[in-house]
Amino acid sequence: MKGLAGKVAIVTGGSSGIGRACVERLCSEGVSVTFSGISAAGIKTEQELAERGFAVQFLQGDMADEAFCKSLVAAAVSKWGSLHFLVNNAFSFVSKGTDVTREDWDRVMHAGPVAYGTMAKYAAPHMSAGGAIVNVSSISAHIAQPGRWTYNAAKGAVTQLTKCMAMDLAPNIRVNAVSPAWIWTKEVEKAAIGGRDKWEPVWGKFHLLRRLGEVEECSGPIAFLLSDEASFISGADLYIDGGYLTMGGEGLGETSSFAGSL
Repeated sequence: MKGLAGKVAIVTGGSSGIGRACVERLCSEGVSVTFSGISAAGIKTEQELAERGFAVQFLQGDMADEAFCKSLVAAAVSKWGSLHFLVNNAFSFVSKGTDVTREDWDRVMHAGPVAYGTMAKYAAPHMSAGGAIVNVSSISAHIAQPGRWTYNAAKGAVTQLTKCMAMDLAPNIRVNAVSPAWIWTKEVEKAAIGGRDKWEPVWGKFHLLRRLGEVEECSGPIAFLLSDEASFISGADLYIDGGYLTMGGEGLGETSSFAGSL
């Protein structure tokens, strides 16, 4: 993709899942990447990617900690000498409804949209004209789901934050969001208890494409939004959802009286 090679990016939550797929995709495009992770598992990820010849740097820390956010940006600039892109991906998956506590709210917000805004605050001064930020949101930002006051509200905040960031950082820095639907990540694997063959046909019916997405199907669109190919796109939210948000209450229409009549 145009405008990626030779650039520098930060990817939060880059040790696994969508974040790791983003790190790998950007590195394959010639980008030097600093990524974070809350656990030491990122050390292994860094080693694996470095062995493949990729220019990577890992820092372990909690995105809810403002000091860590600041140090993550400083480390990237010190290591690579510049900064062009930011992918805000790390997010706390706190899914609570009427059983929510104040501590739950604090965690999901501070390790979510607050961290996204904090990272942008410290990264933007180092990003030259042509820089870009992508905030990873979710289809949960756009719909109601049972027992998810915390997660859905926090992802909804990302949607509005993206628009405000795009306005305040224009015209030098573009800011967009992506909203994935059900993607095969470790969280989905936990819910499936390893039984993908059993659950994909069930959960796939939530999507027009009849399946769940792969992490690589998120990293490609994110790389696109960072690239010069998307040079006139800012303040947008790209649905990576297999048609999830297109459907209404009738789903795929399999039980509708009109099913098969058209």
